[in-house]
Parts: sequence; structure tokens; C-alpha cells
Amino acid sequence: MNRYLSIYICTLVSSTLLVGQHSLLNQTEGSIMTITGPIAADSMGLALIHEHVFLDWSGADKLDKGQWNNEDALRIILPYLQGMKENGVRTFLECTPAYLGRNPQLLLEIAKVTGLQILTNTGYYAARKYQHIPQSFYEQTAEEIAEIWINEFNVGIGGGQVRPGFIKIGLDARENLTSNDQKLVLAAAKTHLATGLTIVSHTGTDQTAALQISLLREHGVAPEAFVWTHAQRGTKEGHLNQAREGAWISLDGLGWVHPTNGDSTKLYRYVDMISNLKEAGFLHRTLISHDAGWYTVGDKSQDKYQPYTPIFELLFPILVKRGFSETDINQLLVKNPLEAYIIRVRNYP
Repeated sequence: MNRYLSIYICTLVSSTLLVGQHSLLNQTEGSIMTITGPIAADSMGLALIHEHVFLDWSGADKLDKGQWNNEDALRIILPYLQGMKENGVRTFLECTPAYLGRNPQLLLEIAKVTGLQILTNTGYYAARKYQHIPQSFYEQTAEEIAEIWINEFNVGIGGGQVRPGFIKIGLDARENLTSNDQKLVLAAAKTHLATGLTIVSHTGTDQTAALQISLLREHGVAPEAFVWTHAQRGTKEGHLNQAREGAWISLDGLGWVHPTNGDSTKLYRYVDMISNLKEAGFLHRTLISHDAGWYTVGDKSQDKYQPYTPIFELLFPILVKRGFSETDINQLLVKNPLEAYIIRVRNYP
């Protein structure tokens, strides 16, 4: 083929894809993308923004979906989701990434049986020393990786009916981002700009959060598009610094704070962090969830499943005693999830 004709065809294909991307973004902007399609943002209701129902820790190179038993998983999972519903939850974000047990077919069945609105994700999880990153990642550019994720938004995961409602990435805590970390964040930036999906990053420490936010800004993405996941591993000062920048501070390990032997240290640490953000005027940048569940592939007992209820049973009674109002509670579980996960491109500057 003539070299110039080849270049022309590639350019034409790229332009066609771009038009398709903007077309879907224009159709869905201002909505929330659930696994059954977009819904009006104000239909989201009370939402838990970081939960899990199903995980496979095998690793990207060993994962075998033929070993998944959705029927058995559903039997284990449903009673716990009933507890979620009994506390008024209408929507939850299932944060399990690809190559770690993302299971759209199971989620569709759960939505059908429970009536819950569920969001799943696109993206890759590089925490845990890159165990859950596909081998292809290392040969691909950030642009090529972003194209995969954007395609999941435009066409559906695996070409099916389920589209992602957010981008999920994960990094190990570091003083400096590796080149692979940077590639992952850059792919997320490109995907956000093409889809308007929020970037949810398993992060932890102040430094790793700040480095990602800085890199996103360099590539035209505002901090408002970034959720600092597991920010409970950071410091109060770090929370305030990134909240000032506009990022979302996600305190999302509340599924693991059940007091044992009278020890409520973990629970009260969350109370103090949330109170600190409120007192500084940043309750509107605060997200909370459990990071609870989950059915684990290969675990015969499934006796480690954590409930989705400590926020309601343990946290809120203490916050109310600390002076939190019904408006404050609504801010944390209704207004903030809507604002954080609505489909909208957040450009910087």
C-alpha cells in the first residue's frame, strides 16, 4: 500500500474513533453510568462508593475465569447486599478491576435480583507489585492502553452491554512514580478526557497522591476528576492539602473497623479524620465507604466476608454525637457521590 495512503487511512480511522468517543460523551454527560446504562444523576440516591462483591487474587498471568462459579458467589453475596439495602443504599460502586476479578455478568445478575444500581470500572491495578497487570501493558504506550479503556466505555466491556462508570487504577506507595506508574496515570488522564469518567486510584500515602495529581494536571486533568482512594492511610495534613487542590478524599476502609475486645481505635481514627475535614470546610470533598465484601475465588469457606453496614451501625451514631447533622450525612452519602462520579470532563486549567 502507498505510504501516504496508509497514513491517510490511519488518520481517518483515528478521526472516526474520536467522533464516536465525543458522540457517546455528549450523550452521557451529566449522567451516572451504571452496568445497565446511564441514569439521571439525581437517581443515584444514597451511595457507597467503594465496595467489592467478587475477587480473584490469582494474578493476571494465572487468572482462569473457567474457575469462577457465579451461582455459588450469588448465594454467598446476596444476604450481605440485603443488609446494604436495609440501610437505604440505592447505588454502590463495585471497585474490582480487570485481572482482579471484575465480573460484569455476576453484577448484572445481582442488579436484577436486588434492584440495586451498580457501577463497574475500566482501568488496570498496578498495586501489589504489578501482579494484576496484563503482560501486554509493558509493550503498549499510554495512548494504546487508553484506547482499550475508552473502547470499553464506547462499545462495552468485551463488546457486551456493560459499560464502566469510572476508571480504577492502583499504585503501590512510593516516593517517586516509576515509568510504569506514570504510564498508568497518563492512560487514565487520556481516558478521562475522552469519556468524562472519574479516576479512582488506590493510593494510600500523601506523596503518592500528590504525585498523581501533579501528573494529571500536567496533562490537562483537574484534581476534581481524581479520587484519592484509601486516603485513611495518609495524614490529616495531606487530606487538607489535596482537598484544597480540589481532589476527593476517600476514607473507605470502614468495613474493617468492628471493635474487638473493646478496641475502637480504628473506628475513632475515621471519626477524627472526617471531623477534621468538616472543621476545615472540606466535607464537600469527602467520600466514605467500606471496601467490604467479598466472595474470594478458591476460598472454600468464604467466612471472611465483611458486611456493608458499619457506616450506619457504628460510624453515624458517633458522628451525630459529634454534632454532624442530617444535612452533613446527606452530603457524605448522597451529594458527594453524585458530584464525584457524574460523567463530566474536568479540564485543567
